[in-house]
Amino acid sequence: MKVAVYYSNKDVRIEDRPVPGISDHELLVEMKASGICGTDVMEWYRIKKAPCVLGHEMAGEIAESGSLVKGFKKGDRVFVSHHVPCYKCHYCINGNYTACESLHAGNFEPGGFSEFIRVPEDNVRSGTFLLPDAIKYEEAAMIEPLACAIAGQNRLGIKKGQTVLVIGSGVSGILHIQLAKKKGANVVATDIDTYRIKKATEFGAEYVIHAEKYSVDTLKNINDDRLADAVITCAAAEQAVENAISSVGRKGKILFFAVPENDITIPSQKFWRDEISLFFSYGAGPDSIKTAIHYIEKGFINVGELITHTVPLSEIMRGFRLVSDAGNSLKVVIIPDRYHLKK
Repeated sequence: MKVAVYYSNKDVRIEDRPVPGISDHELLVEMKASGICGTDVMEWYRIKKAPCVLGHEMAGEIAESGSLVKGFKKGDRVFVSHHVPCYKCHYCINGNYTACESLHAGNFEPGGFSEFIRVPEDNVRSGTFLLPDAIKYEEAAMIEPLACAIAGQNRLGIKKGQTVLVIGSGVSGILHIQLAKKKGANVVATDIDTYRIKKATEFGAEYVIHAEKYSVDTLKNINDDRLADAVITCAAAEQAVENAISSVGRKGKILFFAVPENDITIPSQKFWRDEISLFFSYGAGPDSIKTAIHYIEKGFINVGELITHTVPLSEIMRGFRLVSDAGNSLKVVIIPDRYHLKK
């Protein structure tokens, strides 16, 4: 089978490997769609484990089912989560699934950028979800990104009428825009790219400001002389961090959904006086995944129009360039060479 092996952002090679064998408790899934995540092109983060097969936003069809697997069969359409909690540790018992060591350690083999994937027993039990008929494979590749956005926003307690500033209007930013709008918030969005500025407007942001023209005064002018109740940072640039820190109001909250390579410095005395809360969000637990599937199935969140490119596995290097360069692209989804999406 073909697999895409990551060596660096500019070196992703198609290599041949044997199709993985499975045990009685495992599944073999034929990949139908696998999204390229923004973290996949964070070279400083990914290159530490290179060479490796990336791809954690994977949906496909069960090609083979172990003899002792229950609830799934050959031919089922599924989304498979790459990380799953143990449900037994201190963190899981308290509902903090993304803090579970098992969630961070486990994975399917070899990765979503592969023609076939072995799904281990733990992932079969806790991380494999049947796809509703209404969800296409390429849309299912958006389940994990949406689940992560849901998990992040759950920490903010956004209420109707509040002002939410979303910094960075790529895929994650637009998912956050839609989720905040669903809660009745007023959304201000920024980006440095005119294409993404246009998309942020199309997906419901009331005000969209070019990042180079953004300032605290600009925010106050459109927000009754107030700063934001919540700031969601979906860009890793140092300026994005600075804008987030300067734009949050009293009793406000900042969610760092994306982080820069270098550590963040905050004005602790100001944050203490204004009682500002900081949150970081990494990954999503099973509850958020179930919610994401429901939102996509019912059309509550538009993920289909976020997918701007589908790229065959053999051309994955082109997909990585599209994501790295941004430009006129949002979500890039990898599909098998022999799999043709019906538009």
